[in-house]
Amino acid sequence: MTDHSKTGSSGPDMSVKLQSVRLANPVLTASGTCGYANELSYYADLGQLGGFVTKSITREPRCGNPPRRTAETVAGMLNAIGLANVGLDAFIRDKMPLLERFEVPVFVNVAGKTVDEYVEVAARLSELEAVGGLELNISCPNVREGGLTFGTDAGQVSRLVGAVRQACGQTLLIVKLSPNVTDITVTARAAVEAGADVLSLVNTFLGMAIDVETRRPLLGNRTGGLSGPAIKPMAVYLVHRVYQEVAGPAGIPIVGLGGICCWQDAIEFMIAGATAVAVGTQMLVNPGSLGGILDGMREYLVRHEIGSVSELVGTMDLAP
Repeated sequence: MTDHSKTGSSGPDMSVKLQSVRLANPVLTASGTCGYANELSYYADLGQLGGFVTKSITREPRCGNPPRRTAETVAGMLNAIGLANVGLDAFIRDKMPLLERFEVPVFVNVAGKTVDEYVEVAARLSELEAVGGLELNISCPNVREGGLTFGTDAGQVSRLVGAVRQACGQTLLIVKLSPNVTDITVTARAAVEAGADVLSLVNTFLGMAIDVETRRPLLGNRTGGLSGPAIKPMAVYLVHRVYQEVAGPAGIPIVGLGGICCWQDAIEFMIAGATAVAVGTQMLVNPGSLGGILDGMREYLVRHEIGSVSELVGTMDLAP
């Protein structure tokens, strides 16, 4: 058991490191649920976060998929937003000024239809001093081009990640993996070997909901990505598997996400192997829950006499 004196008078050390980027605590926002920050700033103190992840940014503006784009499910939600965003130029001009004032690291989620588009967006963003890192979205299930096209094939993952790695220099490169594959360790390994600094998992699970009265899909896109508490056990399993077989041995941190609603969920992901966690769908339900998640994590560390939250990573007891 860790010496409780390490917690000191100010409590346990909540900081973690994603390679060269230090976070004051391991809690991030998940891309797609918190926009460009200005939408969330009225409801939550973003300064208490470990880091902020923007929604996906593409080279050109995107209107996204036709409505209806969201549907509530039992213990979760389906979304088919379709990477709607203002585009790279407008993001840099109109959204970055707010993000530049943040005292926490900002990670910009990057998407595209082709390798060249990913490379162009990543290269321009990596030149901005306020960008702490890039999160490469190769796993969106809601777009016809790009999205899962890249994220489900190891060869495509390797080609894309390698090209972006070369384009963004020393900027931290996070690769967000899809759970909609036969073996997630294959794509995880391809990403790491091509130059990923950090792995983020998991994105949403492909799903569908049907209106039984009209017999038509609830979503205009027919299918969407399932998120929320319903996917958490699967996400925890995939994080642990990637940690054991790929990330842990390679020294690659994992950002774990998928259904985190409370501090217990966050702790569970870290024990499974995540260095940091991202809160997504819960932010749509109760943006103010971030403070409770952080407080609960601190209290857990004190109660178990653990001096640093990073000591939790990958500590699941595997004894029979």
